[in-house]
Amino acid sequence: MESITFVSTGGTIDKVYFDAMSQYEIGESVVSHILADALVTVPHDFVALMRKDSQDLTDADRAQIVASIEAQPARQIIVTHGTDTMTTTAEALAGIKDKVIVLTGSLTPARFHTTDAMFNIGLAVGAVQSKPAGVYIAMSGQVFDAGSVRKNRERNCFERVGDSPAGSGALSSGARE
Repeated sequence: MESITFVSTGGTIDKVYFDAMSQYEIGESVVSHILADALVTVPHDFVALMRKDSQDLTDADRAQIVASIEAQPARQIIVTHGTDTMTTTAEALAGIKDKVIVLTGSLTPARFHTTDAMFNIGLAVGAVQSKPAGVYIAMSGQVFDAGSVRKNRERNCFERVGDSPAGSGALSSGARE
């Protein structure tokens, strides 16, 4: 069984709030706790690359993410990332060959009682093991090819470019991601 490398860049999934959704910091990655709670037995390791809100990521940060992923010996990579610029980072990763790269995150922090974080991590773990080499986004119950997805801020979900999401179960967090 191949090992999965998780690369943590920050974003809402790791946010710790100090008041009613305005004062926060990006905390330690919660992925190892999510995997342990879910009894995941797939071999995996972690790279804590940065702790940034995705709106604060620069081109230099994206270059660092690309370089880090290129340097990883693992073929299967999951990147936890803020949702606001996840698609931009996915596009920056598109030139990497021979790896399955899945970006995921959450629309509400993993530390909240109601969150999509656990589901999205599980979706990403399944996707990284079953998809061919390429770059994907695992959010809102779907696995999207990079370049064919956008964040719908009104509905607070991800959707294929040109589509409207099915159902009305979108989460509302009001948080920067």
